This record gives sequence, structure tokens and C-alpha cells, in this order.
Amino acid sequence: MSVLLEFSMTPIGKGEGVSKYVSRSIDIISKSGLEYRANPMGTVIEGDWDEAFAVVKKCFQRMQKDCNRISTNVKIDYRKGAKHRITGKIESVEKRLGRKVKK
Repeated sequence: MSVLLEFSMTPIGKGEGVSKYVSRSIDIISKSGLEYRANPMGTVIEGDWDEAFAVVKKCFQRMQKDCNRISTNVKIDYRKGAKHRITGKIESVEKRLGRKVKK
């Protein structure tokens, strides 16, 4: 069962700049082999339900090592039989607009 999963994970009490923690999560995500897109407010992963959640779990476990409080948001979009949605959804919008959108 393939899903698009968007999540953000933020340590609480570590100051305003959290790129140190975000970059560790991005490293885990990129090494997973799943298709992903990072954005300023989170990361979108495309893959099998269990694989996608395993990546989120690994990110959480890594952050948990030196963070006492973590705020996490997860949003899931499932569509039966659909693949390559991480790019296809944007391409569909661009086709309707007749131009590229900022990414």
C-alpha cells in the first residue's frame, strides 16, 4: 500500500534554530531509498506504508537520544494503485496551469 506521508519533527527546548536536528532526519530519510521532497515546513515521503512509518520512527528514535520533548506532525494521503504521486501531483497542476510552479 503506497502512501504519500508528510511529516515534521521538531525538538522543543533546543532554541530557535533546529537545523542540526532536521539535517539528521534528512540524512535518515535520504539513506532510506524512498522518494522524498524536503520543504521549509517538513518532508514528504512516498513509499509503502510500513517503510514510510519506519523512516519516521528512525527519525524519532534518533532525535529522542538528545531531546527530552519532540513535537511531531504526520499527514498521510493514500490512493489505491497510484504511484509516482510525489511528482505526479505537481505535474498535474502544472499541466492545468500551462506553466511550471515554484518548488
